[in-house]
Amino acid sequence: MQRLSGLDASFLYLETAAQPLHVCSILELDTSTMPGGYTFDKLRDGLTQRIKAMPEFREKIADSRFNLDHPVWVEDKDFDVDRHLHRIGLPSPGGRKELADICGHLASLPLDRSRPLWEMWVIENVGDAPGRDGAHEDGRIAVLTKVHHASVDGVTGANLLSQLCSMEPDAPPPDPVEGPGQGSGLEIAVGGAVKFATRPLRLVNVVPTTLTTVIDTLKRARSGMTMAPPFAAPRTAFNTNVTGHRNVAFTQLDLEDIKTVKNHFDVKVNDVVMALVSGVLRRFLLDRGELPESSLVAMVPVSVHDRSDRPGRNQVSGMFSRLETNIDDPVERLKSIAEANSVAKQHSSAIAATLLQDWTQFAAPAVFGAAMRVYANSRLSGARPVHNLVVSNVPGPQVPLYLLGCEVKAMYPLGPIFHGSGLNMTVMSLSGKLDVGIVSCPELLPDLWDMADDFDVALQELLAATR
Repeated sequence: MQRLSGLDASFLYLETAAQPLHVCSILELDTSTMPGGYTFDKLRDGLTQRIKAMPEFREKIADSRFNLDHPVWVEDKDFDVDRHLHRIGLPSPGGRKELADICGHLASLPLDRSRPLWEMWVIENVGDAPGRDGAHEDGRIAVLTKVHHASVDGVTGANLLSQLCSMEPDAPPPDPVEGPGQGSGLEIAVGGAVKFATRPLRLVNVVPTTLTTVIDTLKRARSGMTMAPPFAAPRTAFNTNVTGHRNVAFTQLDLEDIKTVKNHFDVKVNDVVMALVSGVLRRFLLDRGELPESSLVAMVPVSVHDRSDRPGRNQVSGMFSRLETNIDDPVERLKSIAEANSVAKQHSSAIAATLLQDWTQFAAPAVFGAAMRVYANSRLSGARPVHNLVVSNVPGPQVPLYLLGCEVKAMYPLGPIFHGSGLNMTVMSLSGKLDVGIVSCPELLPDLWDMADDFDVALQELLAATR
């Protein structure tokens, strides 16, 4: 058995009916590439074979009432792929709105914690949902994947999907891999007691690192070389408590267009992505007459997989980035974002990569639950949000991918939303495209399609400035 890290387990502790903490992805698949033609049964059989080589898909959460530490992953001895793979048909006309509506509904449903924490929904009868030009696409299906955040972060989630995929439509399945095995309640409790007893020893190392980080941040603040601070974000329509309902929208951009802007203005791809998000949100808030005078602030997850030696599947830190939504000119906005991001990256890199993981290791479930209740109540009382939204950029492979024989035409990532931060925009680069997924709560933002469509508008503004 494998014990969850504190950061992994925190996504279990913070989950509520209004705040399900799984991550989703909408994949557009071209079934014409499947050898012998597409059938659902053939896809299910292929998935069954792939999962034999991926123990993460066969593991479930186990715990003991006497466990003093975090839960563990164990093999689900009753694993049945049919409990996780589902089939559904899109209502006519099968367009992007119908696809988004059904995906939003599925994203609202919590995962069953008595089973491995994932689901896959095969959505058939897809018409013109994938295309931005509205053209009907024959031989298309969509697949919605759901995986709990306790199991994956952006990087590990992308890696899991890539393991399900191959670079050839007829690639043979990999060899089976054994899972973590079983663990009795006694073993879980004894192992947890040992972990709990050693916490003071680990705390001795964490406190000095934390103090060093605080002192360094204070020094940087004197010279104006810090990232945007938390609780400095202005309040917007999506910065209040969320409900359990979800709505989604998506769009696809040409990665070469992104790189054209990047190269012309000598910035990073992520700077261009942030500038597009900024342009979209500025237009959205202006149209509503709700644009704040101060800049919106995005929380950007930062992978520390290459800088961390801690166990756990979530290896992530965070960076607060100013979106400069108070700047009218798109080019000046991009340049200002790039400068602010450069400072924020330096500040983020100076913070110990394992600091978040180490502190979450000590917190008990009750602490997380109490903290979330306090924070949710503060939202109702009008306190300023920690940040306005989450913006994540996940790099993907730039080669054709095939999921169970079907070519992947797009992969729209959908991250979680939280009380006080009811909007998530995540992008993934894949095979020369930039796939954008947007998720919110319909009680806060009833229609996300204007935002999705404005990504291309914001990109065209920047492209025009390069000519």
